Amino acid sequence: MVRLPVLTRHTPAGVLQLRELRRRDARAWRAVRARNAEWLSPWEATVPPGTGEEVPSYGQMVTRFRAEARAGRTMAWAMTLDGRLIGQVTVAGITLGSLRAASVGYWIDSRVAGQGLTPMAVAMASDYCFGALKLHRVEIVIRPENAASLRVVEKLGFRREGPRPAYLHIDGGWRDHEVFALNADEVPDSLVETLAARHESSGSRFPRSGDQGGIDFGS
Repeated sequence: MVRLPVLTRHTPAGVLQLRELRRRDARAWRAVRARNAEWLSPWEATVPPGTGEEVPSYGQMVTRFRAEARAGRTMAWAMTLDGRLIGQVTVAGITLGSLRAASVGYWIDSRVAGQGLTPMAVAMASDYCFGALKLHRVEIVIRPENAASLRVVEKLGFRREGPRPAYLHIDGGWRDHEVFALNADEVPDSLVETLAARHESSGSRFPRSGDQGGIDFGS
C-alpha cells in the first residue's frame, strides 16, 4: 500500500474526511496538539525512560507512517472537518495471513468533541478494514479511566474482551488497558450505516449513504 484511500462522510457538523497525513499538515497538526495538550496527555503514548529512544518529530513521524504504509502495516489518516484538521485515526499492526487483524487508535480536537465525529471516523476506518482489506478482526485498547473513548466503542458495538495489565507506556508510566474488538462476521452490514441509523432513530441524524454520499473509497 503506497497511497491511502480518502474516506468521506457528510455529517450534521460538516464534511468529515479521513485522508493521508501529509508533511504540509505540520503547522495545523502542531497547533491542534498544542491547544489540546492537557486534554490529550493522560491518554498519550510516552517513551519509557532508559530505552535510548526519543519522541519523533512531526516529519519523522510522517516518514515512519509512510514506510509502514508501503509495507502494508499501518494506515495513518488525518481527520478533517470541512477541510480543517481536527484529529487523527491510525490503523496499526495490520497482519494478514491466518490472523487478518489490526488495531485502531484515534484522537480529536476538544473543540469538536461530543458531536459524534470520533465514532463516525472509527466506523469509516473499520469498514475499510473489513471491506477493502478483508480483515477478520479490529481491536481497540483503552485505558479504563478514559470515559470518552469508552463511549466510542460502546456506540460502535465493540465487545469487551478483558484487561491487558501494564500494556502500554502512557503519560509517563505503564498503564492497564481494556481490550475491545469486533470480528467481521459481527458486522453484517456496515458500521457507518449502523451508526447513522442509530442517530436517525434518536433524532440526531447522520445522512445515510443514499442521501449525501456515504463513504468515498477513492483517492
